Amino acid sequence: MQKNGWTMSAETTYPNYSPGLQGVVAGITTISHIDVDTSSLTYRGINVHELAEYGSFEETAYLLIYGELPNSAQLSEFRATLARERQVPDAVIQALRACPKNMHPMDQLKVAYSMLGAFDADYDAPATDHDANVRKAIRIIAKAATCVTAGYRISQGKEPVPPHADLNTAANFLYMLHGEMPDDYTVKVMDASLTLYAEHTFNASAFAARVTVATMSDLYSGIVTGIGTLKGPLHGGANEEAMYMLMDIGSADKAEAWTRDALANKKKIMGFGHREYRKSDSRAAYLTKIAKEIGKMKGNTTYGDIADVMERVMWDEKNLFPNVDFPAAYAYYLLGIPIPLYTPIFVIARTSGWAAHMIEQLDNNRLIRPSCIYEGRGVTSFTPMDQR
Repeated sequence: MQKNGWTMSAETTYPNYSPGLQGVVAGITTISHIDVDTSSLTYRGINVHELAEYGSFEETAYLLIYGELPNSAQLSEFRATLARERQVPDAVIQALRACPKNMHPMDQLKVAYSMLGAFDADYDAPATDHDANVRKAIRIIAKAATCVTAGYRISQGKEPVPPHADLNTAANFLYMLHGEMPDDYTVKVMDASLTLYAEHTFNASAFAARVTVATMSDLYSGIVTGIGTLKGPLHGGANEEAMYMLMDIGSADKAEAWTRDALANKKKIMGFGHREYRKSDSRAAYLTKIAKEIGKMKGNTTYGDIADVMERVMWDEKNLFPNVDFPAAYAYYLLGIPIPLYTPIFVIARTSGWAAHMIEQLDNNRLIRPSCIYEGRGVTSFTPMDQR
């Protein structure tokens, strides 16, 4: 008998079995923490809302990699290092040109980072060399937006726009994507979203990256693992699917009927609920506020109005709240960002969290190798071909 994809025998017979590893403690970390009672998220002890509202993505990335917020001199040096490292080798650009035009940007990113590792100055450094891993992490973070925008522009028949030395990560992404200087408000929104997406404890992609480097592999291999894991619509791809859903609904007057019909037919409604939160996703509240502001500024409140209706129905019927992917979807859409780039934006941010996790894993490494429950057939003899 099947129940939610899992055999009843496994759920009832094996008390130590946890589908999806839910509730299983797989490690100890100092990077981030989710308080399930208050639905708050902290990076190295600092509330993510404060980082998003008062800080910057660069400060956040520094905090995740080094463990402390930078002072003015440290931040200036960090920003200068990121600026120096944003360029990618021409061979990587050529590899992106060779990708099929219909390749998803997430798959383009896997190609780019697979190559970038061999160009890293610390390519031959031992896997557990902490300082080398920090240097690799900074290069990985710096090059993410360059790879995303170059791959996308090439797929659209356009030439890549080189990074601008005087712009931060958020502004550079927008500049390299559109080929023109972004306005300050758009940069602030993008910067805040990068901060909110930067890290989230032992999520699927961070854990996958840790599993990869735990074999004594390298950070670039872990990044490729993380990208592949994040691509799935049950993880990072949810923001893309959420926007397609909002567009399908079309208007607020159709939202309640659409949502109730989806619930009645057990259709997956993207952008709602989260395994780690009980009451709300605190990141969603902050990004919802920003998304609504963008809608008013742009004279287009359609998606915010649809969101209001859906959020009410989902809470009334299922006690489910929106997660961060829901408001991010229509915030990015209103900023004119192509939908296929929503999850790659997630990568631009999450390289900092992934890198922090991989460094932490390698600093005190043990191979991650869980056990499993076997429910296959018993031992049988090999049957020769002429008897089958």
